[in-house]
Amino acid sequence: MSVLSSDSVCAPGTPVRCHALPSYLCLKATIDRFVALGALAAAWPLILLIAWLVWRDGQPALFRQARAGRHGRPFTLLKFRTMRTDVDPFGDSPQSGQDPRLTRMGRWLREKSLDELPQLLNVVRGEMSLVGPRPLYMQQMAEWNERQRGRLLVKPGLTGLAQTRGRGGLTVEEKLELDVQYVETIGLRTDLAIVWQTIRGLWRRGDIYEVRYSAARARRSDGAAGG
Repeated sequence: MSVLSSDSVCAPGTPVRCHALPSYLCLKATIDRFVALGALAAAWPLILLIAWLVWRDGQPALFRQARAGRHGRPFTLLKFRTMRTDVDPFGDSPQSGQDPRLTRMGRWLREKSLDELPQLLNVVRGEMSLVGPRPLYMQQMAEWNERQRGRLLVKPGLTGLAQTRGRGGLTVEEKLELDVQYVETIGLRTDLAIVWQTIRGLWRRGDIYEVRYSAARARRSDGAAGG
């Protein structure tokens, strides 16, 4: 069942406006860097341990990939490698922990949401925020309608509204609409609520893996090129 009611999904051409004041966005960026630096300082022993465990299972330890940032500008996303080195980096998302492309360590990292830890560096570098739409492939921008491209008005984030509303249980259309709704309601109250909901569900193993890519396609690669 969709997490969005028919009344909450706007038409493809509905204009998207970010109503956040420039002063709030500036404050948000400052807090992002401060919190990310503090988290890196506190978690560096864990980060080094994970990096060594992943590296021992096959190099490299870090996965790097170009993703769409604010206004569609590309940046290099960092995360711990969770798949084998011989698989397509732009392939479909795993549908379960039994996906043969996942490494044993990678499966555990995904289930604990620890594979995203290196993105704290993306936040420190100003490429990402702690809260915002998840960064997607550059190629996927060609598939979005005018409204869906409104998600690019803000920086991508470590967590966002879609991650607190269903994660892998959502279709891409639902995720994009939630991303746009975040852009339209961005503010201190919204960001704090998302952070709190993320912390509450951090160790929950449900909704990690993609159930269905879209309303029309079970997998992203079904009947479509690229992405």
